[in-house]
Amino acid sequence: MKVYFVSDGTAITAEVFGSAMLSFFDVAVETQSVPFLTTKDQAEGLKQQVNLEMEQGVKLLVFYTISDVAIREIIQSCDCHCYNLFGDLLSPIEKALGVKAQPTAQKAHGMKEGVYDGRIDAINYALANDDGVSVKNFEQADIILLGVSRSGKTPTSLYLAMQYGIKAANYPITEDDFSSPGLPRVLKAHKKKLFGLTIDALRLQEIRSGRMAESKYASARQCRYEVDEVESLYRQERIPFLDSTKLSVEEISTKVMAEMHLVRHRQ
Repeated sequence: MKVYFVSDGTAITAEVFGSAMLSFFDVAVETQSVPFLTTKDQAEGLKQQVNLEMEQGVKLLVFYTISDVAIREIIQSCDCHCYNLFGDLLSPIEKALGVKAQPTAQKAHGMKEGVYDGRIDAINYALANDDGVSVKNFEQADIILLGVSRSGKTPTSLYLAMQYGIKAANYPITEDDFSSPGLPRVLKAHKKKLFGLTIDALRLQEIRSGRMAESKYASARQCRYEVDEVESLYRQERIPFLDSTKLSVEEISTKVMAEMHLVRHRQ
């Protein structure tokens, strides 16, 4: 099965919404995004490609978010099942708001300049305060993620910054930290901002082995020791924590936002 995500914008909405729908079905899917499709010629070209693949026996679905009615009609006329992701929603919303949807309104509600700048600042902050490289700016953090090496701190910090504008620092808990009771000294003043990540020891061993095979760092014994110790630290210090083993970075970030009562930065 092949699926096209088509949009006159970035196609991210079509991809996220369409993928969510497809997750209910146990089928193998090849996906292709087609962003910034804004002309009839582009739409006709995509239609020809889709119809050719259908003739060749490829099973196809198209999920699309297109503002222009004429372009929508071209996409909808493809020789496959096509789903207008806004189609069944706009009419009820029009009735609820008492306002007609406008073809250009979708673009008017893009990221505002202040929001964009805020997210860039948050991304720069996450990069500058990654993996304990710098601890002098922790007072500016919205959250400080803790965890052993390779437990998901960095991707979660960056996702929180990119998607929510959250200033997320992260600090690695190492074997040296376990030799002294309690939190590392640099974290004690920021305890209310701390959130821990943990991970299954076997999964941690797999990840570390991909980087440093046959090392103490990647050994099963070392991974079990670090995971047990960091979870004990979280419990002793009453730091909320989450097992990242089976979660995507999107799921981790959403759970962190909810647990820490963080709010998306809009300015």
